[in-house]
Amino acid sequence: MDVTPIARTAVSDEVLARLVDEILSGRLAPGDALPGERDLAERLGVNRHAVREALKGVRQAGLVQIAQGGKTRVLDWRESAGLDVLSAVAAAGVVPPLRVLRDVTEMRRAIAADAARLCADRASAAHRAVIVELAQGYPDGGYAADAAFWIAVIDGSGNLAYRLALNTLLAGMRGVGERTFGALGLDGELLDRQAHLDLAASIADGDADAAYVKTSELLAGIVSALDAAAASS
Repeated sequence: MDVTPIARTAVSDEVLARLVDEILSGRLAPGDALPGERDLAERLGVNRHAVREALKGVRQAGLVQIAQGGKTRVLDWRESAGLDVLSAVAAAGVVPPLRVLRDVTEMRRAIAADAARLCADRASAAHRAVIVELAQGYPDGGYAADAAFWIAVIDGSGNLAYRLALNTLLAGMRGVGERTFGALGLDGELLDRQAHLDLAASIADGDADAAYVKTSELLAGIVSALDAAAASS
């Protein structure tokens, strides 16, 4: 592991970011053993407590494990990591950020369409009214309105796994997604007011099939545009 010392007294999240980058970039390959706490602290110019806390985070992310003999060994992140490392994968450059965003949006489309279907079937009348009201926030509310609308739809679906997945997707790509959508001219499509009003009306009417189709169509163009941009980059 060839690293330069961190320029100032580091906190554990800075050490964590450095270790994650080393693993995702492949400079630390699957099966490699990490240096011990004392060695890492000396190399990075930090105290052992910061290293210890960072290692906990790396283990929780599914990037390393304690192997037989007490060595901390690197895992293959493609097999062991979860959605929470999406932003780190993009930042490390191991997968082009545009492709990561395309994949995230593709997953969001699948989850959102089914969540809208379930919401139309399960949500209370009061919750449906909230969704209709939130649809009025397009496009002036921007990405904050978009997040609020989809959170309400997924909450209305009653599916906890969908909600937790959305939390991770939004947190992992916050900022990156907004800049990319703007650069590709996709803001108008993503924040299409009439499309969201139509979707909200389907949910309010309890039309599960229409809600599913309208959500899928709403996000299909964005996925296609990102797919084309990723292929040409």
